[in-house]
Amino acid sequence: MLAFAVKTGRESSIQYVVACPRSRRCAIIDPVLDFDEKSGSTATTNADTILDYINSHNLKLDWILDTHPHADHFSAAGYLKAKTGVPTAIGERVKQVQQIWREFYNWPDLACDGSQSDRLFGDGESFKIGELEARVMHSPGHTLASITYVIGDAAFIHDTLFMPDSGSARADFPGGSAADLWQSIQDILSLPGETRLFTGHDYRPGGRQALWESSVAEQKQKNPHVASQSRGGFIRLREARDRTLPMPKLILHALQVNIRGGELPPIEENGRRYLSIPLDALPGSVWGS
Repeated sequence: MLAFAVKTGRESSIQYVVACPRSRRCAIIDPVLDFDEKSGSTATTNADTILDYINSHNLKLDWILDTHPHADHFSAAGYLKAKTGVPTAIGERVKQVQQIWREFYNWPDLACDGSQSDRLFGDGESFKIGELEARVMHSPGHTLASITYVIGDAAFIHDTLFMPDSGSARADFPGGSAADLWQSIQDILSLPGETRLFTGHDYRPGGRQALWESSVAEQKQKNPHVASQSRGGFIRLREARDRTLPMPKLILHALQVNIRGGELPPIEENGRRYLSIPLDALPGSVWGS
């Protein structure tokens, strides 16, 4: 299995191209659509970089995959599908996330059946990327709909665990659960010790260089949220930490795009698109600096 990572500077998000070396078929995981919240500008720079990589390496794209409805960036799944005609996929429990956020945005007509994506994966489902066997693990906790893609000797673990020096993902979004996150982490760490783990973000603690690959064995030994940690201890640690964190600056922008499969709002009569930001929708949130 070949994996190519593209890190975005603005959101510290990591996107992947996963390729079968024999067939040259590939998938994109967690593509980012660029968005500048200060100007309201969108761009496709990161997504186009991925397409350029695929074309320059003579790969053939089979899948556009998201691990969950992201709260810190816009998914480029809609753009990439329009550009390539390749099917998109996400976990089947996106339907529950849509139901939660439909109320936030007051969208009674939003279809909460996951139909915005071409395929909804259930826990344990398998699919192919060329000759590579890929399997889906439901990994809730960070969100209700989070899934892990186990592909060959690797697992794309999104926002469950970060690099070992950075602990685990937060679990306080609507529908999140520290207890569910603990179980999801245990499921991931039950994979063979040499399994390569690719994370969805790296915030570079201490200013170190960006990293995105670890292993099951390394996480067990070095991650303080895992090593010698009990279920109760993890839940207390995670919930205490989450109470200190402000919400991601793009959460209310991003979810309205991402629960619709990465589709931007429709163009209105004046030729512009508009986001709708609900006020006071997340009471008790820590204010950002």
